[in-house]
Amino acid sequence: MTVTIHFLGPLRDMTGEDSREVDGPLDWPGLLATVGPEIAGQLGEARVNVACAGKVLSDKTTLNAKDGDEVALLPPVSGG
Repeated sequence: MTVTIHFLGPLRDMTGEDSREVDGPLDWPGLLATVGPEIAGQLGEARVNVACAGKVLSDKTTLNAKDGDEVALLPPVSGG
């Protein structure tokens, strides 16, 4: 089974892909290792949120995605 990681906004531009499937389960250290150092650096920023199974995590380091879950990496929204 797999976990699908969705890259949104500038994170999508940085990776050049909309999503990536990885082996599940997936925790915070596993996510950082999977996305590579550039995206991992962005995820370390407080302004970037992580959602798992449709819910934004109040503490993204508690990520515990199970097989079949979707993880969305949510950069800050800009505009007006």
